[in-house]
Amino acid sequence: MPSKLRIGTRESQLALWQAEHVSRLLKLAGIDSELVLIKSEGDLDLTTPLYEMGVQGIFTRSLDIALLNNRIDLAVHSMKDVPVKLPRGLQEAAVLERDSPFDLFIPAPGRHIFDMQSHPPATIASSSLRRKAQWLHRFPKDNIVPIRGNVNTRMKKVEGSDWSGAIFAAAGLERIGLRPVNAIPLHWMLPAPAQGAILVVCRESDENAWVSTRSLHHENTAFCTRTERDFLSGLMGGCSTPVGALAIVDGEEVFFRGNLLDPSGERIFSVEKRISLELASGLGTVCAHQILEAGGREILNKIAHA
Repeated sequence: MPSKLRIGTRESQLALWQAEHVSRLLKLAGIDSELVLIKSEGDLDLTTPLYEMGVQGIFTRSLDIALLNNRIDLAVHSMKDVPVKLPRGLQEAAVLERDSPFDLFIPAPGRHIFDMQSHPPATIASSSLRRKAQWLHRFPKDNIVPIRGNVNTRMKKVEGSDWSGAIFAAAGLERIGLRPVNAIPLHWMLPAPAQGAILVVCRESDENAWVSTRSLHHENTAFCTRTERDFLSGLMGGCSTPVGALAIVDGEEVFFRGNLLDPSGERIFSVEKRISLELASGLGTVCAHQILEAGGREILNKIAHA
């Protein structure tokens, strides 16, 4: 057994921040750790839109392989990037308390005043099909262009572009101190399931790693992200499916919102439920079934045959 827990991470500034955050929390619990840098497919290909690459698993596969090969003891992921079903032999060790789940619109330089309600046709950058579909549903005259790279790279591309701006996850920018003062919160845009949460994964056979991380686990966040991911799974969703979901624990209740759009943003199926926590088991699956029965299955069939 290694004297220190080996934490696998990607090399981007955001990934390193998240891994170092886990390392700091472990240190507070009296557990030593060290970082091991691992390249991912998502970092190597910076041109293909994520929804064409199969985004779920792109940023986690290399770390999962390193775990299974015993090169590392823990892998730290942005939870929204993790497939709803982990590879055989791996398990969730801890879900950390969630930061902001929402998206932000970042105006390009010279566009510090951007009218989110009534702007002329604009060019907006995003490689997320979910963001693209929700934006076009609200602003059908706008043009969405792909943008790739880590957070730092995308911010630089916005600065040197003639776009009106780009869409980013709030948590990513805030964690590394890159949120501009003119950022516009997009609370109307439902986030990706589990966006804003950090997941720590270990081997099923590694009891030491699992026990060592349990003090980091945040049950409310785990419940909410599980509900959102159940919704995604119920819609057979992935990178090519524009699915948004958000569950929030409010006292003894949970409030859930979810939607499914066609990629053009023309059609949308939405669901909202507020229910007692005692009765909320399976909520995400129930809401997914409601979307399917309301007509969402037609969109999924269309996407599958595209």
